Amino acid sequence: MSNATNIKVSRDEKRWEAEISAEIPAEALAKYRNEALKEIQRDAKLDGFRPGKAPIERIVQIYGEPTILRHAAEHAIQHELPEILATQELPVVEAPRVTTDTPEIGKPLKFTARASLAPEVKLADYKKIAEKITSKKEDVVVSDEEHAQAMSHLRRERARIDKIETGTEPQKAAEEAKALAEADLPALDDQFVQTLGYESAEKFSDALRENIKNEKELQAGQKRRAALLDELVKESTFHYPAILLDYELDDMEARLVSDLEQIGQNIDTFLAQQKKTREEVRSEWTEAADKRAKIRLLLSEIGRKESIEPTQEELDHEIEHAKQHYPQADTGSLRSHISHAMRNEMVLHFLETGERHLPAHDHQH
Repeated sequence: MSNATNIKVSRDEKRWEAEISAEIPAEALAKYRNEALKEIQRDAKLDGFRPGKAPIERIVQIYGEPTILRHAAEHAIQHELPEILATQELPVVEAPRVTTDTPEIGKPLKFTARASLAPEVKLADYKKIAEKITSKKEDVVVSDEEHAQAMSHLRRERARIDKIETGTEPQKAAEEAKALAEADLPALDDQFVQTLGYESAEKFSDALRENIKNEKELQAGQKRRAALLDELVKESTFHYPAILLDYELDDMEARLVSDLEQIGQNIDTFLAQQKKTREEVRSEWTEAADKRAKIRLLLSEIGRKESIEPTQEELDHEIEHAKQHYPQADTGSLRSHISHAMRNEMVLHFLETGERHLPAHDHQH
């Protein structure tokens, strides 16, 4: 039980943090001073004394009362603050940031602690919302016009490749192929499509139509999923600490830096071209980062409520596959990342289909 008195608790609803102010009575501080003295005595190496055997008076003389009292204050906070947090039912997600008055013998020690609170999510009726969104699924069809446009694009692509193979410079070949009239484009005949692994032009045409349909179904599914997440975020209630928003912003910045590196640029050049500071760019990302944080919390909470987690076998399989591509990756970090990603995908699949496990092809390679 805490010895602290005059405990006051306030919440910063915007940053979702708790602030605790309290006092440790003089007599309790004196007890912690004795503990601090014994600890210093145990570790002190003073000339003329074996370790741990220097007299207390000599310790006080050498180290000074202010140093001893600072140690006492640290002991006091380490012991008293967790008790206060537990008594006040304040679940925090980081080490509290503590400030204290200068400790003095015979006086109570005043301190203030501030810490981020654990997120709180009040879920909307996610099953009802999911049913409403997924019930709008429409049959995907490929029109003759879409099919014809795709065939025309491929015929133009064949013309470009033919020109390159006969010695035309690539840029010029692309321009000449683009300028060709529809009637002058090469045919995708049996002989040509057989070089692509198809039995006949008819089989190729059918496969192309199926591919277009699959792509349209994929896009429609992504659109439904986005609508589902938008609705769930809109209808649920979230409280989360500012550190989660900072996490999302850091992740977005890291992705930008990685993308820029792949094209031979750096963040400083990018910012100069945009005529913006790093802070201005991050500020523009705030709304997107807030949505990302809410989706992350939403999927985590639904996964917890529905007890949705990948099996150990599924997780081990994915980790083994990932290590083939990223052999230098830390196994612990990889496991955490993959477990999180798999659980989120499983939750989304559950919302979309009612099934708690992914189809085999979605988690096996």
